[in-house]
Amino acid sequence: MIRTGISMLALASLLAAAPLGARGRDGDTTQAAPTAAEAKAFVADAEAKLFAQGVVAARTDWVYNTYINQDTEAMTAREGAKLTTLQVDLALQAAKYANVAGLDYDTARKLGMLRNKIVLPAPVRTGAAEELAGLSAKITGIYGAGKGTLDGKPINGSDIEAAMGESRDPAKLKEMWVSWNDNVGAPMRPDYAKLVSISNQGAKGLGYADVGAMWRSGYDMDPDAFAAMTDKIWNDLKPLYIALHTYVRHKLNEKYGDAVQANKGPIRADLLGNMWAQEWGNIYDIVAPAGAGSVGYDVGDLLKAKSYDHIKMVKAGEGFYSSLGFKQLPDSFWQRSQFLKPADREVICHASAWDIDNVDDLRIKMCIKVNADDFVTIHHELGHNYYQRAYNKQSPLYLDGANDGFHEAIGDFIALSITPDYLVQIGLLDKGQVPSADKDIGLLLRQAMDKVAFLPFGLLVDKWRWGVFSGQIPENGYQAGWDKLRLQYQGIVPPVARDETRFDAGAKFHIPATTPYTRYFLARVLQFQFYKAACDQAGWKGPLHRCSFYGNKEVGAKLDKMLAMGSSKPWPDALQEFTGSREMSGKAMAEYFAPLKKWLDQQNKGQTQGW
Repeated sequence: MIRTGISMLALASLLAAAPLGARGRDGDTTQAAPTAAEAKAFVADAEAKLFAQGVVAARTDWVYNTYINQDTEAMTAREGAKLTTLQVDLALQAAKYANVAGLDYDTARKLGMLRNKIVLPAPVRTGAAEELAGLSAKITGIYGAGKGTLDGKPINGSDIEAAMGESRDPAKLKEMWVSWNDNVGAPMRPDYAKLVSISNQGAKGLGYADVGAMWRSGYDMDPDAFAAMTDKIWNDLKPLYIALHTYVRHKLNEKYGDAVQANKGPIRADLLGNMWAQEWGNIYDIVAPAGAGSVGYDVGDLLKAKSYDHIKMVKAGEGFYSSLGFKQLPDSFWQRSQFLKPADREVICHASAWDIDNVDDLRIKMCIKVNADDFVTIHHELGHNYYQRAYNKQSPLYLDGANDGFHEAIGDFIALSITPDYLVQIGLLDKGQVPSADKDIGLLLRQAMDKVAFLPFGLLVDKWRWGVFSGQIPENGYQAGWDKLRLQYQGIVPPVARDETRFDAGAKFHIPATTPYTRYFLARVLQFQFYKAACDQAGWKGPLHRCSFYGNKEVGAKLDKMLAMGSSKPWPDALQEFTGSREMSGKAMAEYFAPLKKWLDQQNKGQTQGW
């Protein structure tokens, strides 16, 4: 779930370099030291031109994502090459101004952004940007057009994701898992290795050790300190994950027997209801606790019973934001978004939110199915759109979230408010169907199967890439490195042996799309901080997981103040604006799931912990 638009293309300018100095009186070419005024003019010129170029790039990328063929691949590669060339050019020039005395706050901050906001830098040599953009477009296309098999018949990405959540046949699950990873991941491995090599050269040219180091430098703190912060948050929440892993493994063993899933050690990856084992909510029926397990309703069934279609689902998501005081989405949103998978062409179904012109051309791109997962996803993607709209008065380089984790967390924390009471308020659930307090463990376990289960995956995707970019995971060890981290952090293993002809990492959208992934780990933590803050502001007195702030315009007004800041201030300032704290912490998440942790520990007595 990503968002795109000008804010992601913010360096795509048609920049003509501002002068660094003046020619001496005697005609010598000695350049005077650049001044603060020249630095400010450089930034202003860059921002004015990147705004216009960003629209072109965003529209081209939209066409490619919603109409994959050779022509649109060539178009997006061409614009990608322009973007990359300009990014590197701009970053190199920005570096010349970095140590100028007397820089004002905004100029200094924006110069830093120009240098470290590049996702995929190309080296300064003829043809490098074009080659890098071509590789990126090619491997993204492989993913978008990729298919696995079910019962020996081809099945596309959107459908195979749904089938992985519905099937309980281990043989079919294995077939889908293996075919998807083999057909989608493996073919892009050689091109991905080339992409790593070229982009690393680009990062070194900008003064970074590698691309991973460059990514870690974009969080208003020392890169090593940032990595340490993510490790601390994970270690604080790891006991909760291990308790969940132990319980789920035991239930899978009861369901399938020792021959499929042992009662100790790691869990077989394809049994967890998700192609990447990143969220486990689809197998809640297997692990639901006796008595408390059935919460009395299924959101997907409720949607179908009330004749919801894709439009009505999106209207419901819009309605939540409207209830907080945000204005409705523009007519163009409904005209230009992709809500369903077209029958006549290949598209990238992976859900994303777009801001094409950074004014009001907001869109989402999905292949919506009437089910609970997509209902939550819609609330998430709209969070990006409302964030984009809130900061659209900022200058171009501030058209982004406080950090990328913020952008992902907004919709997620809104989605946490999809509680039984909220479903009653919007007419999906009858008041008499609201689960009683004795169902709370079931409600919490269902949430944990997605929220808690995701944590290690959210961390390891970029840990793998950081290792690849740094060389700690060499090209001839891509698969082994991936499997090692999956075992270390998630405690899972593939259903069949994998070797170095495979490339399972590439079968995850964000790898070929080169979308940094730590943002999703941060978002899992931040969403609970935001949620607790909103519930406190709303005066909620009950259990945290039962809170809904639907309809509370005071919460909406305070939220809007944080969103409107964009990236104009360091993220601790934005966090403090809404939550009162400057520290990113897992405490709110731990509080939310504390009753579940106590229950899991009781259930796990006598079981082997960990793997």
